[in-house]
Amino acid sequence: MIVRIQGMDSTTADVNRKADKDLRRVVVFVVLLNAAYFGVEFAVATAIGSVSLFADSVDFLEDASVNLLIFTALTWSARRRARVGMVLSGILLLPALAFVWALWSKFNHPLPPPPIPLTITGLGALAVNLACAFLLVRYRHHRGSLTRAAFLSARNDAVANIAIVGAGLLTLALPTVWPDVIVGLGIACMNVDAAREVWSAALSEHRAATDS
Repeated sequence: MIVRIQGMDSTTADVNRKADKDLRRVVVFVVLLNAAYFGVEFAVATAIGSVSLFADSVDFLEDASVNLLIFTALTWSARRRARVGMVLSGILLLPALAFVWALWSKFNHPLPPPPIPLTITGLGALAVNLACAFLLVRYRHHRGSLTRAAFLSARNDAVANIAIVGAGLLTLALPTVWPDVIVGLGIACMNVDAAREVWSAALSEHRAATDS
């Protein structure tokens, strides 16, 4: 009976090591995708003066940072991983802070962004985030709050990108600054909620690791 349990523990450890190895490969690819599209979206946002694209571009930079931290922390203890999860919850707030700055700039120059570049860039961002979410979905419960943060970021970003495309189409029909501003506000709110969820999960993990 003892031999069987030890064998089961060994098998479980092997499965976890393989999952960690696979996850590290996925995370590296996700980091590269997010970093590359950050450059694209930030350039377009600056060129056309889009609040929603600016907030979303910072989101891509945040996602690259989150996944880079995950890559580094995968081999750490449960307590250290929980602490990194708490740090990640703060990183998830960055797009919201960036939005406040961009919104202030937009009210000083209340011109609607060109709808065609806004829509096309939003579609590109949607494709990237759907790819990342698809890659991360099988690992969203692996290693606790770390991978949960990565999956939530990709999922929320895909939803935000659909809204950006909608804002572009609405701006095409009705040239006004408000669709862009409202979508930017929605992106900020989603990231605040994701930050709260990751913080709560990381705090629970830290307490469990401390008590064990």
